[in-house]
Amino acid sequence: MSCGLGGGCCKDAHPPLTQHRIDALLECGASPDDIEHIGYHRLKTKEDGFCVLFENGICSVHEAKPETCIAGPFTFDISGDLLEIYLKKESICPMAGTLLEDEEAYREQYCRAVEEILRLVRDLPENELSVILKIEEPETVKVGEVRLKERNDRRN
Repeated sequence: MSCGLGGGCCKDAHPPLTQHRIDALLECGASPDDIEHIGYHRLKTKEDGFCVLFENGICSVHEAKPETCIAGPFTFDISGDLLEIYLKKESICPMAGTLLEDEEAYREQYCRAVEEILRLVRDLPENELSVILKIEEPETVKVGEVRLKERNDRRN
């Protein structure tokens, strides 16, 4: 589903990047200079606050964009062995309102978001994930929980 809102979520965002995602971005034309490490690997922003890969109203590397970008407008937190899924409020992401009006679209995007977020959580180094989990995301509503058995098994 496309939001059609001109990349509002691409402003002031610093999506986390796993090594796999960095490699995919570089293969799709992103530059190593587009990536920074400030507590975690993430995409830089331009002077106007938009993602460095946001061009002409769209993502210039759409086919390789970060997991949290694909998951939008869903976001996450972790509590113990639970991955908590949150939906951004419509006031910060109009696509959330659109999803709430279309049960099938909501279900499809929720499932895709959970899949992408699980991949991100599984593949991020623990120290980077802990930095990301400290980032406050106000204006969200908890909409689900998923057990992190796979992540815990991988680490043991």
